[in-house]
Amino acid sequence: MTKGVYIAALEEHSGKSLVVLGLMDGILNYLPKVGYFKPIITVNTTQDKDPHISLILKRFKMPISYKDAYGFSGREVADILSNKSDIVIVDALIEKYKKMEDQYDFTIVEGTDYMGRGAIFEFDANILIPQNLGIPVIMVVSAENKAVAEVAKFTLAAYEGFKKGNVEVISVLINRARKDQLPELGSAISKYLPPPTILSVIPEMTKLNSPTFKEVHEAMGAKALFGTDRHDNPVDHTIIGAMQLHHFLDHIKDNTLIVTPGDRSDIIIGALQANLSRHYPRLAGILLTGGFEPEPSVSKLIEGLQTAAPISVVTLGTYETANRVGSIRSEIYADNIRKVELAIRTFDEHVDLKALGERLIAFKHKGMTPHMFQYEIVKRALRQKRHIVLPEGNDDRVLTAAARLIEQGIVELTIFGDTNLILSADKRLGIRLTTDNVHIIQPTESELYPEFVDTLYELRKDKNVTRDMARDLMTDGSYFGTMMVYKGIAEGMVSGAINTTQHTILPALQFVKTRPGIGIVSSVFFMCMSDRVSVFGDCAVNPDPDSEQLADIAISSAESATFFGIEPKIAMLSYSSGTSGVGDDVEKVRRATEIVKQRRPDLKIAGPIQYDAAVDPVVWAQKMPSSEVAGQASVLIFPDLNTGNNTYKAVQRETGAVAIGPMLQGLNKPVNDLSRGCTVGDIFNTVVITAIQGQTVAD
Repeated sequence: MTKGVYIAALEEHSGKSLVVLGLMDGILNYLPKVGYFKPIITVNTTQDKDPHISLILKRFKMPISYKDAYGFSGREVADILSNKSDIVIVDALIEKYKKMEDQYDFTIVEGTDYMGRGAIFEFDANILIPQNLGIPVIMVVSAENKAVAEVAKFTLAAYEGFKKGNVEVISVLINRARKDQLPELGSAISKYLPPPTILSVIPEMTKLNSPTFKEVHEAMGAKALFGTDRHDNPVDHTIIGAMQLHHFLDHIKDNTLIVTPGDRSDIIIGALQANLSRHYPRLAGILLTGGFEPEPSVSKLIEGLQTAAPISVVTLGTYETANRVGSIRSEIYADNIRKVELAIRTFDEHVDLKALGERLIAFKHKGMTPHMFQYEIVKRALRQKRHIVLPEGNDDRVLTAAARLIEQGIVELTIFGDTNLILSADKRLGIRLTTDNVHIIQPTESELYPEFVDTLYELRKDKNVTRDMARDLMTDGSYFGTMMVYKGIAEGMVSGAINTTQHTILPALQFVKTRPGIGIVSSVFFMCMSDRVSVFGDCAVNPDPDSEQLADIAISSAESATFFGIEPKIAMLSYSSGTSGVGDDVEKVRRATEIVKQRRPDLKIAGPIQYDAAVDPVVWAQKMPSSEVAGQASVLIFPDLNTGNNTYKAVQRETGAVAIGPMLQGLNKPVNDLSRGCTVGDIFNTVVITAIQGQTVAD
């Protein structure tokens, strides 16, 4: 079951508040602890508060502070996007939402109000946010002033937009529909929605859409004169009091707001008398124009009435006032109990909450976005701080990444290099590394050096390694760092920013060695695409694995995917899909696929298969329509190093994907390699996954 749902409107004034109120009320009948979060709010000042947040927190007496209930204001988003990418925003929203997810049984996330930067930006945000939070969407569409065909076309286009963004829409709610449209709307839209998407159609509710006298008063900047205790009166109709009284009285309807010049005492007194009469409807109030207040004698008369309607005065002219009143859009406020309860009743009457609950229970998030992946790995690393060795302290990228890791408290670090040079890098690089927050050593000057020489000699003397050779080897950072891991002084090592892959992993192969049952050490990259994270293996270690080795790589890669929260669907890549191709290279992959099926029948696997058929549902439908992996592969196994290494670099460079790794698989303890073209972010992420591996080894 999902622990959250995202309420996404497609335009302003869609009636999203009704949905949030009704859903919150319904879910609280089943779950005791329900959270509320609004990622982006409309207000841009510290003095004002988002009315939706205030409504929900007050109505349901939620123990959530206003500050914790939202992520960013619209202005903050604009400022961040002008200087940085949306990564900063998404990462912060994930962190804030996840904290709430940990505290509550379920969280309702309310989307944007379409009153900020523009419709295109907000629609994209309403896809990006639930995509990265890993929660489904309830899509809210307004049918106000729209023909049935227009609503249907608009709904289908929006639904397809969410689908392309890999966001699952579990329910579509058409709001503010005319009652005569209800049957036609339901049939016109339902035929486009695949089951089990739930469609609900809610009719236009005049009493919900009508503003209160208070809203009119505040929107017009009016001055209150009388009846302030009746500012909650709904305004369903507006008329101008300009004709003679006997004609004017014929136009009064229930909950009518009268707009009239302040010097029209006849209209004022007549309207108030009508409000007291059982033969006339109840007034919403009177708005006096032109800045004129009633004469003292008239004011004295009004003050003596026990049931005076609310009266306020504005400086604008009569017709300009009437036009502005007509454009006022109503909101649902916590203090307006009648509106709140009507909204909840309306939702309950027209939405099948039981069916919606079943969809929420059945929802299973597909895939993992890069933001989610990076957030989750940092969170996992923080659970148990591990000690990681960085041998290449003479590289500025390593030092910068180290400072970030230390600042966030993710790991304990040992860096090899000259202490003075490393500590003096703070001004040049704008970082902070001190002897209080990081261990800095020179291997040959370390008190551990003699012991490590002896250990290496004992481990490798049967391989013709002499003590002198061991002494020379232990001056090398890769050997010294790997020995720290072997001895349990550290839980992992990351190197390769300067050194080659062979230089980095050779010591680990010589004495850390492989886990029992593992036939080959291999590697994977976690490829963080724009909308998913895929596992690529082996792109760094084995030049030309045979079928048995390729099967080992596939199984190890699937286990790595599972370990990091990615459902493994394995594609054994080749230049041919299915049974169409022949040749030694295709047969190698075909044989490896069969070996995996025999050894691990629980794994989902397809092969031989081409890359496009493995990841593209359209190509999959043409080439391998019967496969449960094709078109949605998450673990891609390359037939050789030449193919794998070039492909991961091409994908990384051409798509902007973040490549985390390579992470070595199969060793008893984690030692991981970096590409010599790595960035600070690459080093940071590789240390994080090494720390997570180290948690398992240490446990």
